Amino acid sequence: MPEKILIVEDEQTLQETLAYNLTRQGYEVETAGDGIKALEVARKAHPDLIILDIMLPGIDGFEVCRILRQEMTTPVLMLTARDDEIDRVVGLEVGADDYLTKPFSMRELLARVKAMLRRVRLMREEFSAASSEPATPSQIMTFGNLVIDITRREVRLNDQIIPLKPKEYELLLFLAQHRGQVLSREFILERVWGWDYIGDSRTVDVHVRWLREKIEAQPAQPMRIVTVRGAGYRFEG
Repeated sequence: MPEKILIVEDEQTLQETLAYNLTRQGYEVETAGDGIKALEVARKAHPDLIILDIMLPGIDGFEVCRILRQEMTTPVLMLTARDDEIDRVVGLEVGADDYLTKPFSMRELLARVKAMLRRVRLMREEFSAASSEPATPSQIMTFGNLVIDITRREVRLNDQIIPLKPKEYELLLFLAQHRGQVLSREFILERVWGWDYIGDSRTVDVHVRWLREKIEAQPAQPMRIVTVRGAGYRFEG
């Protein structure tokens, strides 16, 4: 079955242009022109990817993304009309997976869409393979009161499940698998987000901050994910 993409864009011409080009690439396309409609369509259609404009009538793209992230793990590509770092950081903080600044080339957008969907397919394949096998000690990583259950894709702290976004989980697992090693932001970005990810290394900083808030006793003085000045991060466990 073709992968399904939801386009949330109130500018009719752009919405139609995106829909036309994505349909030509073989994707099934749903559209919405405002935040309320976007939530309705997303809940009903269960898209594989959401392209979400920030400036929308009614509920803006930030709030739409925040609500959707509480209900589903569908990757979100945010569109912003300003080349503003605040927009990009806020977008990442509410759960967007990537962002694109208007005006953009259709070639770049299609490349982003293709890369994001490829990562989703790989995640599903890995999860399916892990779920079909019984848990073994090598699939459970324990660091004191922090446990990473690879088979169940769960993280527990003091025996309580910690809700993590998909990319937060992947980042934590990658850091844990390289415990004690200093990893540069660029290396982490390439291995966790993919070599074809077009965003910058600040994405790593944002996700590290989120993880610290969830797994560190004192996020401002982290003991598990340590910053190595001028080099990157090191996971201490």
